[in-house]
Amino acid sequence: MATLTIHLPDEKHNRLKQLAQAKGISVNKLIEELSTIALSEFDATTRFKAMAATGSLEEGLRILVKLDALTQQELFITGIPSQLLK
Repeated sequence: MATLTIHLPDEKHNRLKQLAQAKGISVNKLIEELSTIALSEFDATTRFKAMAATGSLEEGLRILVKLDALTQQELFITGIPSQLLK
């Protein structure tokens, strides 16, 4: 396991300590969790861009039209994240 030293403003460090405490974990574990989230988002974006580069514009638009036609209840049932509704 590697050691990482970071420099943060005091206020940000204090807020991270509060967040870790509220979650009942150490700041180290919190940073580990946040880095996992960041890497997952990066991986998803990278995969999306690779797929988009080789995909069909018409097929993508067809899927979006189909998604727009779904009701909020249907979206909940299918497991599509609610942030897509905004």
